[in-house]
Amino acid sequence: MDPPTISDKTFHELIAKRAQTLLGLASYLANCESVDAVLTRPFLGEFLSQSVQIEELLDAYDARNNCQWCVFRSLTAATKLFSDVSYELLHIQHALPAYRLLPIEHDFVQATQQTLDFTGRVLSRAAKQILVKAEQLELPVPSQSLRTYSEELPPGRLPHDCAARRTETVAETVTLLATAFLNLAADSKRIRAAGKAKPEEYASYAAESVTEENLRNLELRFHNLQSLYDTFVSGTEVETLDKDLPVLRGQISIVFHLLRLGTRFAHYYERHVNKQQCALAATREPLVEADALLWQLMTYCTVHIGLYIACAEKLCQNMLKRYAQVGRIEVPVPSYRGFHVRPSTLVSTLVLHYGSDVRMELANETYNAASPLDLFRANEKINAEKRRWLAAEIAAIELNGHCSDQSGTNAAVQSVVLRLVQKSKLILYEQPLQMPEESAQQEGTLLQRITDKVGQLLALGKIDINIDLTASFVGDKRVLSDIKLLAEAGYGEDQFGNNIPLPEELVYLRH
Repeated sequence: MDPPTISDKTFHELIAKRAQTLLGLASYLANCESVDAVLTRPFLGEFLSQSVQIEELLDAYDARNNCQWCVFRSLTAATKLFSDVSYELLHIQHALPAYRLLPIEHDFVQATQQTLDFTGRVLSRAAKQILVKAEQLELPVPSQSLRTYSEELPPGRLPHDCAARRTETVAETVTLLATAFLNLAADSKRIRAAGKAKPEEYASYAAESVTEENLRNLELRFHNLQSLYDTFVSGTEVETLDKDLPVLRGQISIVFHLLRLGTRFAHYYERHVNKQQCALAATREPLVEADALLWQLMTYCTVHIGLYIACAEKLCQNMLKRYAQVGRIEVPVPSYRGFHVRPSTLVSTLVLHYGSDVRMELANETYNAASPLDLFRANEKINAEKRRWLAAEIAAIELNGHCSDQSGTNAAVQSVVLRLVQKSKLILYEQPLQMPEESAQQEGTLLQRITDKVGQLLALGKIDINIDLTASFVGDKRVLSDIKLLAEAGYGEDQFGNNIPLPEELVYLRH
């Protein structure tokens, strides 16, 4: 059953009473000679609080779907969002000295002030427009408040005289946080790529990767990482023993706050810019142009997200190297054609992700696990071992007759291959099996000719061998743990070379 309709008079009286403080704040901002002077945390906190309350009240009565009130509701939502964004920017300004941020190539302080100037102008326009709309709705606007919202802060910090808490070992804590950050850094690649985009590409990035949904997802995950630090590291002995930990905390925090800003910019860009529900709303002057908002999202948020994540990646990799515990694992060689492009790339991506030194050992040879080309070189040893095994298996088969011509040799090869497939010793990738056009060894015994032909089929990838070959990896145990997971998952492919899902812990390899 639909709820009853409230009368215009009753609703007007309700909003007139409840919106007094909000309209007083709007009047205070609109009449201020300098927007910079009024953009303080006390003022913005109050403006945000009142906007939240009035927007919630308007939504409770479906004001967004009412022609008389939808514009007032839209302007209230705008004051809420841009008060929130401006407060966030002020938080960044005040927190910067304590964040111990690593140096980047941009002047972040200046960029933050420029973005705050932009949001301040938008907020001022919103205040003026909401007052105009209030007058049209005959809502009383209180006289300008005598209260001032200045924020005078004496210099200095309180002494750190709380006793440090005891916690786990330094190595375990560093490894946990650095690994978690690196995984989030990998998941942020699409956002970071947007930071390098050209202006003409901004709109497409905003539609595909720099979306409210993607930004909000990363925002929550970086917030969780910050909470993890504050829960298990802040105020502990570990924090004093490794000076890089507070630096990492600063990088985590600044990325989180930039993502929070980006989420709100993307929200307004997607949901409010040039998307007015009501025909009457379309007649008012827009608070912000789409291109101007998109410019702030891309040049401030995504650019600096990418820069701070990049320098923190190097910090985390160095931290992991410092606390590396060297180990050794033995894993099977990829079943499909050894260390070809896909498994070699996945292993090297994994090693580079952590920035650790890892080597692979196979048949008395050593390979750099961070180099896909070096890993690919291991196939020479793998294929040589397969050819030796293949020759021994063929030699064990009783061959009947003597074939002097090519067709007879081909028939014998087909027969040998089929028998090995039936014994599950060969994998057949081509059916029907076509013999290579180039002639193999024409002289020698039938065994020699068959062995040579089957070796050609192996080299061409028409067949493969089920042989238990293993490789050893030596390096940081944390990295080896992921290599083991990768090997258990078939290096991302089945025995026929088809792509298969990786474990959840390794999803960063797919980005």
